[in-house]
Amino acid sequence: MAAPKKGRSASAQSKPGRSLALILIAIAALTGGMFASGHTTPRLGIDLAGGTSITLRAVAEPGQESAINKTNMDTAVDIMERRVNGLGVSEAEVQTQGDRNIIVNIPKGTNSKEARDQVGTTAKLYFRPVIATEVAGAAATPTPSPSPSSSASGSSGDEATDKSTPSGTPSASSTTQGRAVTDALKADSTPSPSATPTGDGAGSKLEAQYAALDCTKKSARAKAGDGARPTDYTVACGQNSSGQWQKYILGPAEVDGTDVDKAQAVLNTQTGAGWTVTMDFTNGGSKKFAAITGKLAKNQSPQNQFAIVLDGEVVSDPFVRQALTGGNAEISGNFNQESAQALANMLSYGALPLTFQEDSVTTVTAALGGEQLHAGLIAGAIGLGLVVIYLLIYYRGLSVIALLSLLVSAALTYTLMALLGPAIGFALNLPAVCGAIVAIGITADSFIVYFERVRDEIREGRSLRPAVERAWPRARRTILVSDFVSFLAAAVLFIVTVGKVQGFAFTLGLTTLLDVVVVFLFTKPLLTILARTKFFGNGHPWSGLDPKRLGAKPPLRRTRRPASPAAGPVDPKEA
Repeated sequence: MAAPKKGRSASAQSKPGRSLALILIAIAALTGGMFASGHTTPRLGIDLAGGTSITLRAVAEPGQESAINKTNMDTAVDIMERRVNGLGVSEAEVQTQGDRNIIVNIPKGTNSKEARDQVGTTAKLYFRPVIATEVAGAAATPTPSPSPSSSASGSSGDEATDKSTPSGTPSASSTTQGRAVTDALKADSTPSPSATPTGDGAGSKLEAQYAALDCTKKSARAKAGDGARPTDYTVACGQNSSGQWQKYILGPAEVDGTDVDKAQAVLNTQTGAGWTVTMDFTNGGSKKFAAITGKLAKNQSPQNQFAIVLDGEVVSDPFVRQALTGGNAEISGNFNQESAQALANMLSYGALPLTFQEDSVTTVTAALGGEQLHAGLIAGAIGLGLVVIYLLIYYRGLSVIALLSLLVSAALTYTLMALLGPAIGFALNLPAVCGAIVAIGITADSFIVYFERVRDEIREGRSLRPAVERAWPRARRTILVSDFVSFLAAAVLFIVTVGKVQGFAFTLGLTTLLDVVVVFLFTKPLLTILARTKFFGNGHPWSGLDPKRLGAKPPLRRTRRPASPAAGPVDPKEA
């Protein structure tokens, strides 16, 4: 028995059932995951499902009215868009309206409260030294500092550590608590000349606020530190790694959020620190950060910590071991990827150039989008029906393979869209639906390329089984090139656009990848199996592969080559 030719796998030709089993298992797994997660339908965008529209009005600081300009408004839009859209295609829209308003549209199904908190986080970011801290509540006990419990170290040779130093002061009674706070205030070595005094007057008031502060209550957290200026001592709340609320006394702000030039989450595999957050400071910020870390490094816990405060809430409180003078720093500790990226996002975009007030929050109905979707689906159904009719007339039996392949592609697309909603925030809007409809043509085109290659082989006089295998390499090359061009166009469109157009690009790219999967793991193996049947193998007139209908040449037969004169018998006359 002759060995298969180079480039053609015998196992691939003889065991197409494996490929079919693989793709069917994948569909079953995705469907099971869809029902197990409870997300059985794709999440819809605001134009299809409605949602929430938030209007924010820019307010300049006293004496800085000129800060409300196009540059700062565009910067604010970019910051809010990054915050709301987060890690994926959540389809939230952020855009300016007029010269001082920003409109944020959040689709239904998104956590609108969380999104409102994100866009409403317009206060400046500050780095404040920690004076005292403890777990909030009547039965508070000293615990490690809030999550992520972390340490800060310079990224230029300074040692990093992921061990949290316990912080907090014992609170056996209010008297003990007050005495501990007083001692902490007196021990603070980082006061600024304009800071709130820590004597019997304002200091006692701050102690009373700290003793009475219960961060487990939302109303108390909202009012903590109200009216405090950057140069004031203040109280604040934050959550620790156990999910408990912790309260703080914080010193005057030493570093402003605008002093952070860049922050990003990094997986540190060299030191084994895991996920960390790196910070690069501006020239001015580098000097400020070096000064505050130099002071804090001389203190004992918790006064060797600085709190990163956003909107009056402590989002992280790393401690320092030594002055960090390199203009950059790394925060390491109990981070995972999500928490590291969240902190890096706050550090990078925590300081908006303006302050914004929430003017209105309205509910958006999906009536208009629903009508457009209904009309679009009708048009899509008519187009799909015409395609089916054409396939039935022109390809006859082969059209069954094409339709089954389209159904498999539709099942994969639907289940993935349903799962990508909660996974990356993907929302199906009208442009995304258009992308899915366009993808039907791309997928059908791949089938046609393969079918026509097979029919060409039959026209050359070959029987169906060898025609299927000989046609595949050339069809495969054409399909891959075509799909690569479509995917590249979708990727470029996704990168350079925003908002709803990204939904179109994302859907087009996803369905293009699925087209390759379906053609390789379903269409080709299914045709290989059906080629062994009598209906297709013998070229039934309704199979779409009838040699007579295709104008095939006579079957190719091997003929004996004439003997070469050099190898034949020698003519005696010529001897």
